[in-house]
Amino acid sequence: MAEHVPGAVGTALALRRYPVKSMLGEDLDEVELGAAGVDGDRVLALIDPTTGRVATAKHPRLWRALLQCSAARNGAGVRITLPDGRTVAAHDDGADRALSDALGREVRVAAARPEGAEVERPDPEDVLEHGVEAEVPFATLEIAQGTPGGTFVDYAPVHLITTATLDHIGAEALRYRPNLVVGTPDGTPFAENDWVGREIAVGDVLLRGTLPTPRCSVPTLEHGDLPRAPHAVRTPMAENRIEVPGFGVLPCAGLYAEVLVGGTVRVGDPVTLRV
Repeated sequence: MAEHVPGAVGTALALRRYPVKSMLGEDLDEVELGAAGVDGDRVLALIDPTTGRVATAKHPRLWRALLQCSAARNGAGVRITLPDGRTVAAHDDGADRALSDALGREVRVAAARPEGAEVERPDPEDVLEHGVEAEVPFATLEIAQGTPGGTFVDYAPVHLITTATLDHIGAEALRYRPNLVVGTPDGTPFAENDWVGREIAVGDVLLRGTLPTPRCSVPTLEHGDLPRAPHAVRTPMAENRIEVPGFGVLPCAGLYAEVLVGGTVRVGDPVTLRV
């Protein structure tokens, strides 16, 4: 049990992988982590051929329908389930057409992250004030700045969040798209803020916290059958605006981490903090 492990702050309650950026993913009993993160995580993305940018539900007016799609590894490939329940293999010749039709916008599947790949990110306060259909200003951000390799993660190889934070906000983990949900039944909300710079051991893996996770409007959106949830970002806006080095003062929930030592993590593994 985690409470018998010196330094334990909780356990690996859930492990998740998202093979296609901004689509729903899959729960796993165990994962392999390397320098680039969870094996098979964000290995694909959709590219808007008009702008050359990566499609993401961070820009909900254009791409929130991505959260009605799901993706899972299928052997060496990835199978995508469309909103109407049809499935398509991501590398099939007809995948681009099927996805474009489903999303109502032209896209192409990409397995290699373009150099300097960018996403469009409106301020979540603008989205909450004006609605998901409103044309609001957006920033363009380069993704994967804290990650080696060619995956389509937002920033770092691993994203984690604690149940203390989730329970305090009153929102499902799914909305925040973590790789690791740390069960912390006696924990403090937003304790992840204090894990920046600390080593985090879980299973065979050693992580180091790099940045608090800034929150965009994605947690507020529909995720599959889950309805809208404005409070999923409004609570961090009200209670946890903190300095994110290089990005400014932003509402945060969760932690980005780099992988110091790779290996296997299993559900139930203790999570411990080191100096």
